[in-house]
Amino acid sequence: ELYEETYDGEKVIYWEVKYPFPLSNRDYVYIRECREMDVDGRKIWVVLAQSVSVPQCPEKPGITRVKSYKQSLAIESDGKTGSKVYMYYFDNPGGMIPSWLVNWAAKSGVPTFLKDMQKACHNYAK
Repeated sequence: ELYEETYDGEKVIYWEVKYPFPLSNRDYVYIRECREMDVDGRKIWVVLAQSVSVPQCPEKPGITRVKSYKQSLAIESDGKTGSKVYMYYFDNPGGMIPSWLVNWAAKSGVPTFLKDMQKACHNYAK
């Protein structure tokens, strides 16, 4: 489930993420801000996101709320056919996650995610 609503004049995103069995799903409630910047003639896009608590999005039974989430992303075209990307990402998924899964994510999950992102960027124009 993923949607964006405006609460008290602020756009808030709700996102429920399916976790593999036997873990419970997680959900995020966050704000996101996007800006296109011109720095000495270079186009840079900046995306900032951070978890928030709003009464209109109460926690759901059986789903673990990720209360600590922050992402900073900067994308700059190299002026040819590529881009430079900087990403800082943090979230505390909460709950009880087995150490074997944390180790797998650090060793395999993150590199796979980055390869998938690179592939998606290469295929974007197609």
